[in-house]
Parts: sequence; structure tokens; C-alpha cells
Amino acid sequence: MNKKLADAAKTMTSEEIEKFDSMADQWWDLKGPLKTLHDINALRITYIAERVNLKNARILDIGCGGGILSEGISKLGGDVVGIDLAQSSINVAIEHAKSNGLNIEYDCIDANDYTAINTNTFDVVTCLELLEHVDSPASVIKSCAQAVKPGGSVFFSTINRNLKSFVMAILGAEHILKMIPKGTHEYEKLIRPSELTSWCREANLHPLNLTGLHFNPLTQSYWLGGNVHVNYLAHTQLLTSS
Repeated sequence: MNKKLADAAKTMTSEEIEKFDSMADQWWDLKGPLKTLHDINALRITYIAERVNLKNARILDIGCGGGILSEGISKLGGDVVGIDLAQSSINVAIEHAKSNGLNIEYDCIDANDYTAINTNTFDVVTCLELLEHVDSPASVIKSCAQAVKPGGSVFFSTINRNLKSFVMAILGAEHILKMIPKGTHEYEKLIRPSELTSWCREANLHPLNLTGLHFNPLTQSYWLGGNVHVNYLAHTQLLTSS
């Protein structure tokens, strides 16, 4: 397969992969370009842990990056597999888990390829801050549904697409506050909750909850709850029958 066709078969373009590859050595820099992921990680894990029992659960973290979420879930007793298309990020995740004595399985593989050979294997699947970086989020959602066991939970987090989210998540976060690198998000790839829930239902995933993730620039604090105008998380469950 030539490079063009190979890239087309992946959930992320080569440009997106290179974007995160270039930041790989900064995944665990608490004050670096990925600081926001560290700041919200406890909230993300709380959202998940309040809805499913993570202890001894088999968990797939799709788009795991350097392992920030994977490690947090592993520390709560989850048996975690993390996959990502950026090899340098996977290398960082492997080394960081080893240095912290965590037994996490990591693999540099496309989500569609991995879930095709690991069907109905996991109790929980997480796909956080990934959908807004892919060309076909519906395809990734189907892969998540394929990987989870019937009755199991799939969690997503992404960014709404509207004027408010453009002002706050792109202009504010990237250009004014410089919380994340410029160009991290493309407005056209942001996802309305109605689109997310529609794609979930098409994949036989029943939406159970949508919750907003909010930030106060004055207090530099984050919290969950309320509206889903900008950042939001979703909890879905694979139905036991079509």
C-alpha cells in the first residue's frame, strides 16, 4: 500500500500524527504545552470512576498519547491497554509507566485495525480528546463500539462546534491565554453533541449522560457539570442487542 492510501486508511492524518509526535517529549511536563491535559485529568477520571467500576476492569484507551489517562486509570486498579498512532508518544508512555511500576500494555496501531481483532473484549473503552482530531469520527466511534463488551461503557470527550466554542476553545485557549499550542484544533472538526449522539446510536451505543467541562481563567480552575456549550464528556453503553 502506498503512503497516500495508508494514510487514508488511518483514523488520523499523517499531519495530525506528526503534530503530536513533535510534542512527545513534553507529555509529562506539567507546565508544558500539554499542561491542560494534566489539569483536567483528575476530573476525567472522576467522571469515569463514578459511572463504572474500574478495579480489575479491562480497559482500552484509544488515542492514549503519552499515557496520562491510562496511568490514572491503572492506579485505580484497571487493566489498561493504550493505543495511539504516534510512535514517539507510545515510546514515552511505555517508559513512563515502567518508571512508575505500572503494568500497562501499549501499542502503536490504528483503532480500526486493533478493534477488528479485539472485538467485544473490553469492559470499558475511553476515547478522550481524540474525535476532534480525526477525519471520520463516526468510524472511530464504531471502532469503540466494536471493542467493548455488550453492556459495557464507552466514554468520549470532545469540543462543541459553535460561536462560543470558537471564541473560548480556539481564540481564547490557543491565541489569547496560550493554554495549548496554536493549531491544536480546527473549528470544522469540532463536534456538536447532536452529531456525537447520532453517531453513537448508529454504532449501537446508547447515550447515558452528557456533562460539560468548564474553565475559569480568573481562578485557573476546572469543574464538571451544567451546559455542554464548549468542552464536554459523554458516557455511552453498548446495547446488548441491535
